[in-house]
Amino acid sequence: MNKSDLIEHIATQADISKAAATRALDATIGAVKSTLRKGGTVSLVGFGTFAVGKRASRVGRNPRTGAAIKIKPAKVPKFRPGKALKDALN
Repeated sequence: MNKSDLIEHIATQADISKAAATRALDATIGAVKSTLRKGGTVSLVGFGTFAVGKRASRVGRNPRTGAAIKIKPAKVPKFRPGKALKDALN
């Protein structure tokens, strides 16, 4: 499922226009992004939790030359599924 499929599904299930569903989805994604950017977490009970993880700096290899390169530390988004989501899959 891609973004346009998801918008169509939201519009059908919520009985709203596709334009309204697009705005709602964009607002939700924007809220998650801005909260994670500030270092917070977003918990949707039954669905899961979005959080920011930290990846330490490390040494990697250039696949073409084999030379060692230093990879900077980074913040990465993480998602931990909730119990209801896990139960829905099994």
